[in-house]
Amino acid sequence: MNGAELMAQVDRMTMGWWRPSPGSVYPLLEELEQEKLVRKKPDGRYELTEAARRGPNWIPGIFPGMSGPRNPEDAVRELEAYATYLEDVVRGDPSGVRGVDGRLRSLAQRLESLAQSATNSTAGPGGRS
Repeated sequence: MNGAELMAQVDRMTMGWWRPSPGSVYPLLEELEQEKLVRKKPDGRYELTEAARRGPNWIPGIFPGMSGPRNPEDAVRELEAYATYLEDVVRGDPSGVRGVDGRLRSLAQRLESLAQSATNSTAGPGGRS
């Protein structure tokens, strides 16, 4: 399957809900080719390599291939994504987070404490930068 066929297939599989753009598909195919997970054939179509057919085996666990954040920047990026998800849930149905509101408050306090610690650690003696 070539990139255009892949975009059309995703469009069909999602019943029109998502049609990836060339700007997302072709860089991804290029990356997969560099990682030796797909091979581009002379006719321009891609095929899975044996490594891709075997599937991920480098990280054991519930979500193979997902190792989680590798540094604080990654962790914050994930937290921002989860916050956006929860905001979307609340926009659709404000009662959607009922039952976890106390945990959200507790988490907010923990995050505020972490932010304060980070601010204090960048200040010099006496709390001055």
